[in-house]
Amino acid sequence: MTTLSAVEPRRVRRATMGDVARLAGVSIKTVSRVVNDEPGVHPATAARVVACIEQLGFRRHLGARDLRRGSSSKTIGLVLEDVANPFSSVLTRAVEEAARARGWHVLTGSSDAQPSRERELAVEFCARRVDGLLVVPAGGQHGYLAAEMRTGTPVVFLDRPAGDVVADTVLVDNAGGTAAAVRHLHAHGHRRIAFLGDAPQIFTAAERLRGFREGCARAGLGWDDELVVMGPHDAPGAARALARVCGGERPATAVIAGNNRITVHVLRALAGAAARPALVGFDDFELADLVDPPVTVLAHDTAAMGRAAMELLFARLDGDSGPPRRVVLPVRLVPRGSGELPCR
Repeated sequence: MTTLSAVEPRRVRRATMGDVARLAGVSIKTVSRVVNDEPGVHPATAARVVACIEQLGFRRHLGARDLRRGSSSKTIGLVLEDVANPFSSVLTRAVEEAARARGWHVLTGSSDAQPSRERELAVEFCARRVDGLLVVPAGGQHGYLAAEMRTGTPVVFLDRPAGDVVADTVLVDNAGGTAAAVRHLHAHGHRRIAFLGDAPQIFTAAERLRGFREGCARAGLGWDDELVVMGPHDAPGAARALARVCGGERPATAVIAGNNRITVHVLRALAGAAARPALVGFDDFELADLVDPPVTVLAHDTAAMGRAAMELLFARLDGDSGPPRRVVLPVRLVPRGSGELPCR
């Protein structure tokens, strides 16, 4: 486990409606009406109250009247990209098991890769008095969580780092994984290796592309932009990308798919094809060992990611005030057959 240097966050008192009322020069009842979107407040006054709420980082806590100030809800908020994705389901299960072992509960929501939805979920979870947050980032702006973090709500980012706050983070060795895939394919005689990646603004996609570049350089392979197609990819788009890199006078003889969804799209495009490129997919997936040929993958322990994140979160809840930590989990290549096809 490695650490990032950072200034230790200072715990401060959480802003109250009274603080907002004093700053805005209005009554607590007026603040309550604005917070609860009730009628009867002049628009200019409401705007002033909203500005003070943002300035103080005030967050409404549902059910706060019924709970002792400072008491724990024993609840964790988990913001995922898509709970239907196998990666997310395994991650959720690991987080739930770690929470259950301590008698805690987990609230989960999907951001659908939309930063606005991510923020909406995170703020709503905080309003429901979660004791901590786990976030798989959808965007690069997380300053909206700064007030919560200052007042003692621990936040751990998974799979991708936060954009503009420094916090505990759990990642996998994305660049090392794709570099290993290039090395593996090169050892099996491939010199024209293509990479089909996700949208380049996504941290994991950018890191996997970086590893692909480094792997090609180390193997002495010349760089060819025509062999790299970045997404996002749906099934038709992946089929077009595959046709592009495997067609022409100098086709790719091997393909690295940048995530499990892209791998599945590539397999669909290759179904029934007489000649197939060697294939290595990043992320393991269900039934990968049962297709023909079985799919060679770059695997990492998603459950370990969830457990590591919960260890960091509970350490903060138990009083750890050290600098934010960054945990990088290893990636291993699992040879099954598709990545060992010889160069044709």
